[in-house]
Amino acid sequence: MNPTYKKLLARWKDISALASASGLCGWDQETMLPPRGIEARSEQESALSGVIHEKVIDPELGKMLRDLTEHPAGLTADQRACVREWVRDYEHSVKLPPELVREMARVTSLSQAAWIKARKASDFKAFAPWLEKVIALKRREADALGYKGERYDALLDTYEPEMTVAQLDPIVQQVREGLVPIVHAISRSKAKISDELLRRRYPEADQEALCKEIMTIVGLDTEAARLDRSAHPFCCGIAPTDVRITTRYDEHWLPGSLYGVIHESGHALYEQGLPAKHYGTPLAEAVSLGIHESQSRFWENVIGRSRPFVRFIFPRLKKRFPLALGRADAEAFYRSINHVMPSAIRVEADEVTYNMHVVLRYELEKGLMAGRIKVRELPALWNERMKEYLGVTPKNDAEGVLQDTHWPQGLVGYFPTYLLGNLNAAQLWNALKKDVRGAEAQVAKGELSQILGWLRKNVHCHGRRYGPAELIERATGEKPTPRYFLEYLKEKYGEIYQIDQF
Repeated sequence: MNPTYKKLLARWKDISALASASGLCGWDQETMLPPRGIEARSEQESALSGVIHEKVIDPELGKMLRDLTEHPAGLTADQRACVREWVRDYEHSVKLPPELVREMARVTSLSQAAWIKARKASDFKAFAPWLEKVIALKRREADALGYKGERYDALLDTYEPEMTVAQLDPIVQQVREGLVPIVHAISRSKAKISDELLRRRYPEADQEALCKEIMTIVGLDTEAARLDRSAHPFCCGIAPTDVRITTRYDEHWLPGSLYGVIHESGHALYEQGLPAKHYGTPLAEAVSLGIHESQSRFWENVIGRSRPFVRFIFPRLKKRFPLALGRADAEAFYRSINHVMPSAIRVEADEVTYNMHVVLRYELEKGLMAGRIKVRELPALWNERMKEYLGVTPKNDAEGVLQDTHWPQGLVGYFPTYLLGNLNAAQLWNALKKDVRGAEAQVAKGELSQILGWLRKNVHCHGRRYGPAELIERATGEKPTPRYFLEYLKEKYGEIYQIDQF
């Protein structure tokens, strides 16, 4: 092995280990941390972030990267890919002042704790000062990183490499224009479908047992994963052999936990599918959140809400919840979980209207970063656009502007990746069905190993070897496109709602 590369690899594995420890602190804060521990945790996170940043911007590390970039002879294809991505990470980090990195970690840790309290009390005014601090820091971060178009571009690139507002806006517009006739046709349909079945009583303990069973069914290695509770469901990948997911339970809304766990299991499957032999390098890291979300949305919706999968799991549901589902059948449950009805809550939204939730947040984020929107204006703007886009007005701040954990955590630029994830999931499914014979029949039997194997081979195993757009093109034979997502919705919901033409 090239001596310089060997030294660089050791350095970066240490950095990766520290980043994993920081992630573990974040997971603990959301699941286990005593309420009075938040001040100490914010200082711990700040210190860890500072140490990690100092190690990444070390001039000696930069010199090694330049040497390997200028003299790549002798490096393997894997090593060249790692160097390329390490250069990207180094150039990103070296632009950020160390004091900004530490302050961001400290403030977002405290902000997250403040959000949990404010959400419980449905009190945006109590949280607004913290959000103002977060937004001010994210503007400083974007300005430090630099951008050619909009300030938002710098943050978007953090989650979806090389994506810009100029590229994303036409995609958003195409999806919005494609969704409008679908939503209108469903609203006019004579096929009336209710989700009443899902709102009966489902005991919490039985929900938790079901969720743990579902994790195994979809292929998650439960010896390398665990399920816990948090205010907002999430997945934390510490390593391919240590993945944490969370959910929340509502005894009168079964999909919240059931499909929340399938969603987070999709993320966890991606994390577990990253090659452990490359742990500590970019080849064992997710390439983008648009790809990460494609995996969660694939398992939650394309598989989990499909008729074949429902037919497979419904006997298990009836066994767990005989009082709620005793007289129901699989078809009734399938239609219930695919009931299209605009909702105030993003994580409870149906497949059709979900993306309008993302569009709303995307527009508000851009406005916040550009200074066109003030934090204090958010509740009113949120409610106005919810009414305009979905015909729904949140009952309170908890159901409206306070519902998501992303802004408290400083994850500005993340939301568009949910939309990209939906598009990528549909395109991957279209390609997968051509390669995996009888894929839907396998789903109906609960035999998901070939489907997971296809994703392992075409998505998971590559890490950051390819950019997100190139990865999709290699996996599907086509550049990323909204076409398959819109076709998927028309086919599925045309049948459910008896619509011949959209």
